[in-house]
Amino acid sequence: MNLAIIDYNAGNTQSVIYALQRLGISPNLTDNPEQILSADKVIFPGVGEASTTMNFLKEKQLHQLIPQLKQPVLGICLGMQLMCRYSEENDTTCMGIFDVDVRRFKAQNGEKVPHMGWNTIHEIKQPLFHQALTNQYVYFVHSYYVEQGKHTIATTNYVHPFSAALQKDNFYATQFHPEKSGSIGAAILENFIKL
Repeated sequence: MNLAIIDYNAGNTQSVIYALQRLGISPNLTDNPEQILSADKVIFPGVGEASTTMNFLKEKQLHQLIPQLKQPVLGICLGMQLMCRYSEENDTTCMGIFDVDVRRFKAQNGEKVPHMGWNTIHEIKQPLFHQALTNQYVYFVHSYYVEQGKHTIATTNYVHPFSAALQKDNFYATQFHPEKSGSIGAAILENFIKL
């Protein structure tokens, strides 16, 4: 399995590498377009701020490369948000793979922002999820959320319902961190590897 992790100054690449190594995969961390294009699967991780990260992607021309990929691609956290149309975080135009916007949580009823910790996923859809994953706990850290829409394949409720995962064609994405979500996250990563 030739699995590329896109290297673009994201904060969670090492934990993604460790999670894949536990599954017997030795990923290639790279920003080389040819290596990304030739990979069997691609993971687009992310921890950081939207506008700074989009600028970094533009410097490397990765903002044009990623939407053109034909193999299965998995975006994680900020990676998922940057695959959307627009983010309210510093008024950022993103890559537009998913035709939906990213909004900032408005805290209410004592709920804190960022949404940080374990929460359940529901209204899940295959092939990234199987039914045993319904109502299982996964790990979130985010102040911005993706609205629900036609690409939503899992939902979580914090402040209000939002997209915990998205899918369109060969593009998959999770707002939560599967690499930090224990055995449940490992099962989701395995499902992605088997696509």
